[in-house]
Amino acid sequence: MAYYEQATLMAFEGFDPIADAAELRNCMEGLGTDEQPMIDILAHRTSSQRQEIALSYKTQFGQDLIEDLKSELSGNFEDALVALLTPLNDFLATELNKALSGLGTKEDTLIEILCTRRNEEIKAITETYERLFERSLEDDIKGDTSGDFERLMVSMTTAGREEGPADPDQARADAEALHEAGVEKWGTDESTFNSIMCSRSYPHLRRVFWEYEQIAGQSIFDAIDNEMSGDLKAGMLTLAKCVENIPLYFAEKLHKAVEGAGTEDQVLIRIVTTRCEIDMIQIKYEYKKLYDKSLEEAIADDTSGDYRKLLVTLVEDI
Repeated sequence: MAYYEQATLMAFEGFDPIADAAELRNCMEGLGTDEQPMIDILAHRTSSQRQEIALSYKTQFGQDLIEDLKSELSGNFEDALVALLTPLNDFLATELNKALSGLGTKEDTLIEILCTRRNEEIKAITETYERLFERSLEDDIKGDTSGDFERLMVSMTTAGREEGPADPDQARADAEALHEAGVEKWGTDESTFNSIMCSRSYPHLRRVFWEYEQIAGQSIFDAIDNEMSGDLKAGMLTLAKCVENIPLYFAEKLHKAVEGAGTEDQVLIRIVTTRCEIDMIQIKYEYKKLYDKSLEEAIADDTSGDYRKLLVTLVEDI
């Protein structure tokens, strides 16, 4: 379904980066650190405003704001503030690099970032990745993944998705091709799914999914669930969910991050800090509808201290 994006964090009126930078400096001077002004300022300024604050801070005091915060803070509160102060594409490119570095690949992070972004966002992330790490994202994905999942992720990095309206005749043909590649075939033809799911526009895929259900008597979600497995299945299901309802996908992801044994803090920080200026109001609506509990309550129940205050402030309605 198409939806209007509504953010919980909007540009701060009367914005004064010089005063904000000075206030942040003051709260880190002397014995102890006063965290409340950090929340009051950084959780009420947009990403572009926060970049102006960081620039003013360096201009006034000759020091890097992120480095100063790191020297004063620790843990999840520090990580969340660093995420807020890092330019969005730098942050997401770094998250991808972390997922592809070290022992084991965090496939879930690749899926979350690459399967939920628009063409222009993916282009910006891949360009930033190369600038920061002097390697292409595609090469790193190829070096750390394999098989059909590798092909899916590489397809997403091309940012080559069509952007036009649905073509009803082509949608019917695409639905038939997906049906023949899945339930009508001995073994699934993943390349057909990859080609259609990664190249067609979202409005077109919504029509394809409707046509598929008429032909197959089951949803595309059921088909993927039954015919695929592992990371490829997770990636394809994410694509399908984002065609239908991106906020619903993030609501489910946030629920998984805060419920159960231990909090997935990196996931929680990444989603809250990157979606609060995009569609957090819709995410909160879907969360409440699914779990009969507000997102603010869920976060408050699973976090504590200044970290809790910061995240709850970012998801609260303005």
